[in-house]
Amino acid sequence: METIAAERFIAAPIEQVFEWCADTRNYGRSFWVLRNRWVRPGTDAPYGVGAVRRHLWMIGRFTERITRYDPPHAFDYLVERSFPPSRHDGGTMTFTSEPGGTRVRWTSVGEVKAPFAAATITRLTTPIAAMVFGKILDACAKDLGVSARR
Repeated sequence: METIAAERFIAAPIEQVFEWCADTRNYGRSFWVLRNRWVRPGTDAPYGVGAVRRHLWMIGRFTERITRYDPPHAFDYLVERSFPPSRHDGGTMTFTSEPGGTRVRWTSVGEVKAPFAAATITRLTTPIAAMVFGKILDACAKDLGVSARR
């Protein structure tokens, strides 16, 4: 298993940053994301626990379920299906208020399932996935009309 991680400081209030990131439809504002849609709303909020979302990114296709929803501080998700096939131990986005904005940390733990060389393929693709996560966070800052920095 490998951990994919991206972090940004976004110069906007925590509530705005959380709301943008919780709505997966915004991810399409990044070049790397082709399509996103909500399949089922959550039980406690539209993007809350139990919500199912589907992504088509240049790096793959993913069906995810929200497993924790704690606005505006964090949410967790689990990739239930993907192509290429993968095993996923979970992903988390955390949001922390700091002077002048919000620190966002995005982590995801998983691996590519392949009949051979799975560990090598996973290690090679991890930096690409981390870059895509970062580009999505950069799109958040751009949409909110503010700066982002690492």
